[in-house]
Parts: sequence; structure tokens; C-alpha cells
Amino acid sequence: MYHIQVENGNTYQVEKKGELWLVNQQPLQWDIVPIAPRCYHILVDNKTFNAELVKADYQAKSFTFRINNRLYQLLAKNRFDLLLEKMGMSNAATRKINDLKAPMPGLILSVSVSEGQQVKKGDSLLILEAMKMENVLKAPADAVVKAVKVQQGDRVEKNAILVVFA
Repeated sequence: MYHIQVENGNTYQVEKKGELWLVNQQPLQWDIVPIAPRCYHILVDNKTFNAELVKADYQAKSFTFRINNRLYQLLAKNRFDLLLEKMGMSNAATRKINDLKAPMPGLILSVSVSEGQQVKKGDSLLILEAMKMENVLKAPADAVVKAVKVQQGDRVEKNAILVVFA
């Protein structure tokens, strides 16, 4: 079960039981057809909707949909999120990020940040080549770069500190 909060403050309880979807414990009679990647045509109560998933942050369970050319922000909470919130631990997942570590051994192909630079969540920090694949490592949160511990051409091991945040 999920609690879905819409930007306007409305909250809905959404649950799937077998093939049936329940919204606020009422069966949802709908027809949904994918028409393109992240785009859907939806029929509910003889009304049609065109929906597009514009942005998804699966870690934060935050989603932006464009429905009939209007944007909607949604926040989903599962039973574990609700339990943590009830226990006063809802901000445990938002703790401060201190550094970026290498997810695997590899070669630093490029570094695109410097000390003192402000970065936003999702900004590209560097490119790590591993197993002949280029991996763009991005900022895990909004932060200020305190130190860059690597430079282009460096070989790193798994869990090596690459960037330190202030």
C-alpha cells in the first residue's frame, strides 16, 4: 500500500490486490495503454487522459507527471516510510553526504568539478571507466566540493574517496 500525496495537499491511499487497483479502498476501473516510453493513454469514467512521466526520483519516491498538459508533483510513501515517519525518523535518509566513493575499480577519464564549486544533486562530477564502460558519477545531493582527491588518468580502487563535500 502507498500513500500518494499530490502537491495540492490531497492524499490518496493506493493499493494493488491481484489485478485490481484500489484508491481510498474503492476499486479503480481504468484502462491504461502505453503509447511511447514514459507516455500513456488512460481512460477512467469515460474520460481520457494523456499522461507522461516527466521526472522520477525513485530514491525519494518523488514523481512529476504531465497529465493533459498540466504538471502534477507526487510523493509516494510506502508502509516503511510511514512507520519511520511515525517513529520520528523520516529524515534518516536525508543525512548529510560527506564524500563520493568509487563504486568499482577503474580509470578516471575526466573530472568536471573543482574545490569550492557548488554542485546540485545530479550534476556530473567525473567519468570513471570500468570494464570498458564510461560511468558518469553524479552529485548525490546539493553540496559544495571541499576537495577533489583524484585527477584525470588516476587509477582507483573500489571505495576510494574521489570527492569530499563540505
